[in-house]
Amino acid sequence: MSDKKLGDRIRTYREAQELSREELSARTGLSVDFLAALEEEDVTPSLGPLLKIALALGQRLGTFMDDQIGGDLCMTCRAELTEDDTVLRKARGKRAAFRYHSLGKGKTDRHMEPFFIEVYPDEEAGGEKPLSSHEGEEFIVVMSGELEVIVGSDRHILGPGDSIYYNSVVPHYVGCGNAPKADIYAVLYIPQ
Repeated sequence: MSDKKLGDRIRTYREAQELSREELSARTGLSVDFLAALEEEDVTPSLGPLLKIALALGQRLGTFMDDQIGGDLCMTCRAELTEDDTVLRKARGKRAAFRYHSLGKGKTDRHMEPFFIEVYPDEEAGGEKPLSSHEGEEFIVVMSGELEVIVGSDRHILGPGDSIYYNSVVPHYVGCGNAPKADIYAVLYIPQ
């Protein structure tokens, strides 16, 4: 991943299209304050809001997760994943609950967004489980720990080896279950 922060990349694409934050807010349904925090305070959202921004700016999600350009083949070795390769989902002054490792960086023509994600308890949420939704589909495989997934009104607890596949336009929540950490592989399909 480049040294350019997520907020800087969002601002660059927004300004290139001569959009104000208010206009981007209208396109995404996200608040102007939220967009300002992304651009100015190095806040990193969950994938749902980031996907809304990418679609509103006519970009693929990976544009904001990584910006390396490479060939058609993309290979990632688990042993080579480092903290420098990650994007943390965090809110203002809060500890990160997700650490995303993009597994598709370098493949610029991809139609799916594959990730290895480390999921930690969101202690700041205080039991609140905010649902999000966006276009596309999600497929998740749990590698270790326990994962809680809510899709619509259905709640599921997944363990190692379990998987779930759902339409992500249905409001959903993904979080660490009762384990101190869960490791998952997730693939998002985003129609263009």
